[in-house]
This record gives sequence, structure tokens and C-alpha cells, in this order.
Amino acid sequence: MAGEITEPGELYSPYVGLVYMFNLIVGTGALTMPKAFAAAGWLVSLVLLVFLGFMSFVTTTFVVEAMAAANAQLRWKRMETHQEEEDDGSSTASDSDVLTQDNDARAEKRPILSVQRHGSPNLFEITDRVEMGQMASMFFSKVGVNLFYFCIIIYLYGDLAIYAAAVPFSLMQVTCAVGNDSCGVEAEAKYNDTDLCWGPLHRVDAYRIYLAVFTLLLGPFTFFDVQKTKYLQILTSLMRWIAFAIMIVLALVRIGHGRGEGRPPLADFSGVRNLFGVCIYSFMSQHSLPSLITPISSKRHLTRLVFLDYMLILAFYGLLSFTAIFCFRGDSLLDMYTLNFARCDVVSLAAVRFFLGLFPVFTISTNFPIIAVTLRNNWKTLFHREGGTYPWVVDHVVFPTITLLPPVLVAFCTHDLESLVGITGAYAGTGIQYVIPAFLVYLCRKDTQLAFGYGTVNKHRSPFRRTFWVGFVLLWAFSCFFFVTANIVLSETKL
Repeated sequence: MAGEITEPGELYSPYVGLVYMFNLIVGTGALTMPKAFAAAGWLVSLVLLVFLGFMSFVTTTFVVEAMAAANAQLRWKRMETHQEEEDDGSSTASDSDVLTQDNDARAEKRPILSVQRHGSPNLFEITDRVEMGQMASMFFSKVGVNLFYFCIIIYLYGDLAIYAAAVPFSLMQVTCAVGNDSCGVEAEAKYNDTDLCWGPLHRVDAYRIYLAVFTLLLGPFTFFDVQKTKYLQILTSLMRWIAFAIMIVLALVRIGHGRGEGRPPLADFSGVRNLFGVCIYSFMSQHSLPSLITPISSKRHLTRLVFLDYMLILAFYGLLSFTAIFCFRGDSLLDMYTLNFARCDVVSLAAVRFFLGLFPVFTISTNFPIIAVTLRNNWKTLFHREGGTYPWVVDHVVFPTITLLPPVLVAFCTHDLESLVGITGAYAGTGIQYVIPAFLVYLCRKDTQLAFGYGTVNKHRSPFRRTFWVGFVLLWAFSCFFFVTANIVLSETKL
């Protein structure tokens, strides 16, 4: 269940951790980024991408600092419990015992300084995997904890809606082209949902049939426990990197041969709204950091490692998006970038066309049950009361149903992936990536000072240690929320 403290699992080297973090961040959002880049203009997109990457790095260091503070508190509580057990096993109470207990009580106000002088292990070492839900319960009030889970739940619903739409949309695009005896998704074609797919069936009918099949095949996993195996993770990662490498190389070859069609504008602020959300969504990792960072064997240069990861991710996003917007015209870029390569004039080999066109189907289908189970468990955690248990029907029917139904209904109503990613990133993503880490680090610093004294130094403290940075992150989060909301309202008003 979300928020549990577990063993860190099998340890791995810092560079393996770097690869895992890279794989976590670079996911579905990257496939929607080229279209958002083309809509906003290459200069605006580049500036915003770099700035949002920097802001994500700042809040990542906030989460790492909060993880270290949580580990320190847990370790100190274990030491206190161990001391109390030793005291209970000592000789019967005497005057000297009473004095000792009084001294221990006073020592609680300055524990860390005295412990460190005697050479005990550093309390701020990250050895326990403390998930964000557990950190929220340690540092937030009851209202804050509920708001945290509400934000996580909304984000996971957005994730599931994106996944539920992406798979049927990819299948519709590829199979409808085959059904019409055309060679992939044609460059000049403008498809509508009412266009015919096979025989009397329209494209929207095919999409909804695929959505129904997708739900029937993967939906039942929501009612059980499922986790991603190591070998499945390796397989999906391998497929992802093969697909990304093929797309980048093909785009570069096409541009190099002078067949690039893209003439992206310098700036187009009408496209910035979706770019905000897409970029925020594409840098999302904060909610999974405890599972990634805790098993790293050596955390001596952890901040440098995370910084290197972000630089590599920025370079990759830039390479993928810039090759895309100069290879394809902006109005021909599809929501799912892989589908642009399902064209005969781009890829002559049918096997490669089908692999890229159906690539999201394979990778997203393996993630959907895991995200669904995570969302279901967060619902259980939100309503859980100490010592209480859920009736069988509520536990095994109600929670899985409220997990599965809303995202499927959203996917039934729309397959506009760019908007789904943009809205999920701009709202729930802003909360998870900016607001929650900022409050976590601010409150954990206050708790650390109260518990361990003002001279205590967290060895994993963020380089952005001044309170100014917390305020700046919160101000930026509010600005993102306000900008996207105002843009949506103005766009709807014009319509």
C-alpha cells in the first residue's frame, strides 16, 4: 500500500541508478512533446524546456533532502526505543535510575550533537525507503495528508486516461490505414473521426472497439495485485530505446537528404499552454524518487548524479523534438510522434512501420495495470482508519471500480492526447512536481531543527537551501496554474 516503509531492496551502483531514473522520466510524455514544440515555436519551446527542467531538478533535490530528514527521524526513534528496552531490562528502579531518566529526557532536546560526538552512524543516511505518502504523514497535518493523496489520485487518473486513450488511438491509426489499403498515415491526409475505417465502420467506432477490448483485457488486473517484474522492465526499456533511436536516426537522415518539411516558427504563444503541461509531465519523477534513490549503494555524490541525469534528459528531449519539428511540418505532426513514421515515404520497410506505429501499445499496456493498482491502493490509504478494515465488497469491488471507470470514460469521450497530457501535467503535475516537494522540504527543515537542534546539518540537504527557493517554487507553481487556467478560459471564450 502507498506510503509503506520497506526494505530498500537489492542495491545497485550510482550509474545504474542514473539509468533507472532516466528510464523513469523519459516515457509517454516524450512522444507528445514534438507536436507541442511545433505549436509553440522552437525558441520558446527550448527556453521553457530548459527552465522547467531546472525547476524539476530543484524540487528533486528538495525530495532527497526530505527523504534524508525522514530517515533521520526514523533512525532516532529506533535508537530511543532500543534505549528504553535496555532501561526496562536493567535493575529495579532506584534514585540513580530516576536521575538517569531525567537526564535522558533532557538529552532528547539535543540528541544528534551528542550522538555524533561519540561516532555513531550519520542519522541522515538514506537507508530506509520512505515513500512520499509516509513523508507526508510525518511532516504534514491531517488536512495536508488528505490534500497530498487527492493530488496523487488526480495525477494517476490523468495517467490512466492518457494510457487508455493512447493504445486504442495507435491501433486505430495503424489498422484503419491498412483497412483502407493506404500505406500508413499519409502526410497530406486530414482524418476525422467520422471517416470510414473498415467497411461501414467509422474511425471513432474502431477506436471505441479497441478501447473496449483494451479495458476487458487489462481492466481485470485492477482487481488483483500486480507488480512489474525485472525482466518485463528490461524488455519494455529495450523496446523504448530501439524505437527512440530509430525515430531520431530516420529524422536526421531525412533532414540530411534535404527532405525535411518542417519550418517551425520562432515563437507562437498560443501553443504555450499545452507545452507547459507536456514539459511538466515529461519531467515527472518526484513521486517515485524514494524507490529509485534508496537502493543506490553510494550516495556520496547524489546531487551531481541527479544533475547529470537532468542534463542528459534535456539533451535527449531537445534532440528528439528538434529533429521532429524540422523533419515534419507542424500541421502533420501527430499527438503520438511514433505514428508519423507509419508512412511509406518516411519508412519503406513495413516491419519498422508497424513496430513504431504499435510501439505505444506494447509499452503502455505493461504499465497500465501497475498504475491502476497504485491508484487503487492510494484510494484505500486515503480512507483508511487506524485499526479498521474494509468490507469484502468495498475492498475487492468498489475501490477497483472507481479506479478503472473514470479514466475509461474520459478515453471514451476524447483521444486528444496532447490535451490530456497538458492538463494532467499543468494541474496535478504542478502539485506533485512543485507544491508537495516545496512544502515537504520547508516543514522537514523545521522539524529537523526542533528535534535535533539548530546546528544540525543534513548531509543530503539541497543546494537550494535558502527559504527564497521554496517561495520561488511555490510562486512558479501558482503562476503555471493561473496561466494555464486563464489560457483555457480565454480559448473557450473565443470559441
